[in-house]
Amino acid sequence: MKIISFNVNGIRAAVRKGFAEWFQKSKADVVCLQEVRAEVEEMPLSLANPSGYYSYFNPAQKKGYSGVAVYSKKRPLFLEYNLGLQRFDQEGRLIKAEYQDFILINLYLPHGGRQKENMDYKLKVYQCLLNYLQKEKSHKPLIFVGDFNIAHQGIDLARPKQNKNNTMFTPEERKQIEKIMNSGFVDTWREFDKSPGNYTWWSNFANARERNIGWRIDYIFISEKLRAKLKKAFIWPKVMGSDHCPVGIEVF
Repeated sequence: MKIISFNVNGIRAAVRKGFAEWFQKSKADVVCLQEVRAEVEEMPLSLANPSGYYSYFNPAQKKGYSGVAVYSKKRPLFLEYNLGLQRFDQEGRLIKAEYQDFILINLYLPHGGRQKENMDYKLKVYQCLLNYLQKEKSHKPLIFVGDFNIAHQGIDLARPKQNKNNTMFTPEERKQIEKIMNSGFVDTWREFDKSPGNYTWWSNFANARERNIGWRIDYIFISEKLRAKLKKAFIWPKVMGSDHCPVGIEVF
């Protein structure tokens, strides 16, 4: 099973840059999108109801903001769209899809703000998320994916020293990824590659992507129980159309 996660930074803009063609070529069993920033009726039919996939959307109440989507070749047994935190749930940041053998959760975590104006909110979301994951993993193994807006270690961004006190790399934020991993979850990319220089997001300024001055803030985590069934993890930095790139795994 191939599962792909991709923050598209606006699905309508991504479509103009070839997203629909990439989607069909990906041959993924499940595609999870973040920052969709559109209502279903604003999408082309090829993405609102693509051939061969069941499609599920959780848009934000605020138009043109946030939003996540899941495309799945197999129909889930059950769907859920709320974490249980009002602001987060109104922003359309989660879809949970339960399957026979596992639970998939697609997430778009808050940024925190350039001036850290939303940092308290971000940390509160992470605490709620940790509680949620602990509850869910008691039912079935988890695969949870998305834009976490945190670089975990120094090797996960090009300039760790310059960013040690900046949003997405503060000690308080990095501790949240540690908590996730200490709770029995595996960072799938690091199972295969422990080297620096592998990023999933680049600023739109100063040719950052061409110079590979980036951050790895998009992750796929799995329950420890699934570790032996993890076959491959990948990052596709050459896929354009967003300031992020797709990440994925092959499992089972």
